[in-house]
Amino acid sequence: MGYRERSFRDRGFAPKPVELGKEYEVDIKETSRRGEGIARIRGFVIFVPDTKPGDHVRVKVTRVSSRFAAAEVVK
Repeated sequence: MGYRERSFRDRGFAPKPVELGKEYEVDIKETSRRGEGIARIRGFVIFVPDTKPGDHVRVKVTRVSSRFAAAEVVK
């Protein structure tokens, strides 16, 4: 693979589909081992405490890392 053929993901600089402080409407699909709800935006995992599968909630992103984000429910 040549230099120009590499994607952002190959270098670890993939743009995240969520931004810190922004709000999103999500569907909780699973529960984590710690009991947090798990939602996904374009495949990117978002952990949301105090939710369960089947919940449709508006969340505010409180943390973004390279592999996942954390958010809280907006009331």
